Amino acid sequence: MPSGITLAPGYTVVRGLVRFLLALFYRRLDVVGAENVPSEGGLVVAANHHNSIVDAMLLIGLLPRRLRTLANAPLFGNPIIGPFLRLLGALPVHRRQEAGTDPARNASLFAATTATLRGGGAIAIFPEGRTQAEPVLLELRTGAARMLLAAEEGSGPAAVTLLPVGLVFSAPGTFREGQALVVIGSPVSTAEAAALARTEPERAARLLTGALATALRGLIVEAEDRQTLRLLGLAEELWRDEGGEVPRDAAGRVEWLRRALRTYRLLLERAPDRVHAFRGRLGDLAGDVERVGLGPRWLATPARLAGRVALQAAALLLLSPLAFPGIVLHAVPYNLTDVVVRKLQRTDEEEATDKIAVGLLLFPLFWLLPTWAAWRLGGPWAAAAVVAALLPGAFFALAWRDRLERLVRVARAFVHCRRDPGLPGRLREERRALAEELRALARLVPEEWPD
Repeated sequence: MPSGITLAPGYTVVRGLVRFLLALFYRRLDVVGAENVPSEGGLVVAANHHNSIVDAMLLIGLLPRRLRTLANAPLFGNPIIGPFLRLLGALPVHRRQEAGTDPARNASLFAATTATLRGGGAIAIFPEGRTQAEPVLLELRTGAARMLLAAEEGSGPAAVTLLPVGLVFSAPGTFREGQALVVIGSPVSTAEAAALARTEPERAARLLTGALATALRGLIVEAEDRQTLRLLGLAEELWRDEGGEVPRDAAGRVEWLRRALRTYRLLLERAPDRVHAFRGRLGDLAGDVERVGLGPRWLATPARLAGRVALQAAALLLLSPLAFPGIVLHAVPYNLTDVVVRKLQRTDEEEATDKIAVGLLLFPLFWLLPTWAAWRLGGPWAAAAVVAALLPGAFFALAWRDRLERLVRVARAFVHCRRDPGLPGRLREERRALAEELRALARLVPEEWPD
């Protein structure tokens, strides 16, 4: 953590809980560009917004500054989320339908952000104004720019830093399969807008908002829809099959994906029929992989797949004694969380938030019940044994679940290949043909893929 940064006890506790929940829910979390976060001075952190409250959790948990987040006012009345927002010092934003005819409600917000920024504090804001699941950046609202310019007015040049942060997700709502990448960009230059704000404040806010939008687009992977993003992941595998290099580090991979999307858009202009045909075949292959359970490179003869089924089943049995306590203690809250989240019928981008919020309520409740029962039946030592088994039991249960999913996938592939022995060869041949076509398409855009 940079020098000179201290965190209030309440914020530190909540931040620690946030980091634990994120590490538990997501399989992988990466931060790129942490050196761009200034250690002191007024700071506006502006990020894209695809995953509801989880986006704010990522900023709070992974950035090395205490952030006052801006949150929709109704969330402060939520019995689970509200107390945490207050401990974090979050600021309520009243949307038009909530503020009604009372402009003072958001005037007080601007007064609070101005005081925070002039006092050298940091705020976090999502300038799109709402969360949405598609991998695109919506038109930015001018609130972030207005807050910064209001704080800089009369406080000297470059008093507040505007820091763009790109949030990139893979399977964001899937427990232990999702991944999140936080890309912290270089600060956006504010000098021109700050000078213009003295005479044309509206134009200055629009100018700074435009610069922020450009910066954010340079940090995220922006596709036309989620299906395009999924197919891009399969194209990445095909590219590797042909000996192409894809960086293994998180930042390099994001840049490769952005480069591939630029190529895709150029090819839509230069060879649209060929590109549409390739996309159709790629979608068919993705559908076959989902149906069969394994990708072409992992498919084999029924005999070899039967051996893999036996190996996975044996590993599952060996792990079962260690996983059993965790399964018993966590099966009900785990499955009940899924049931409750489905009943909520919320949008896709709220799935991870709902699972974390509901789990935060249900899991401690179900931990208390066996602990209390053990105390009543066996005394404090029995209760202590249950508590000691909770955390390792949970991780062994997760490992057991992961092994079970592998067994199911391999068994499904075995059934398909037993019914159709020629399936592995056909899928591998199609994968090889698509990899060759991908390389040929890349040669049509030499400015992106020079030999």
